[in-house]
Amino acid sequence: MKEVTKIMIKKYCLDRLKFDFMGYQFLHNNELSFHHLIIPRRLCKDQGLGEGFLDWNGAILKQTTAHDYLHVVERYDRDMFEEITKQMIIENEQGYLDMNSLKRIDDVLKCFEKEYINERTTRGEYIIKEEYTRRIVNDTTRFYY
Repeated sequence: MKEVTKIMIKKYCLDRLKFDFMGYQFLHNNELSFHHLIIPRRLCKDQGLGEGFLDWNGAILKQTTAHDYLHVVERYDRDMFEEITKQMIIENEQGYLDMNSLKRIDDVLKCFEKEYINERTTRGEYIIKEEYTRRIVNDTTRFYY
């Protein structure tokens, strides 16, 4: 795990909250990964940022749900991807995860799910896996500060 990921897990109290920047639950910190928010990894070297693993340029996501799903959204609907990214940038800038941002992300994902529910990959698999639809916002009794 990258050092910046460890620092951000601590800064955002993710090890206590047990959910990521998009509201996906996790059990162990090793399930988490760094997602480039502002400058994509492929462009970081060109801008003198190395690989771009910088706290101001990232969000911490559960790899097998939030991170993978976000890249599905990016491939199919750029506007929705950008709205989710915008909300995570807000969380990053304010230094904590915010229920309003998590609800907005959930709303965008629900719209994506409604629009693309029957979309399949070239191999015939649905692009929206069942585990992608399980987010903390759908269980607000578990959300606390």
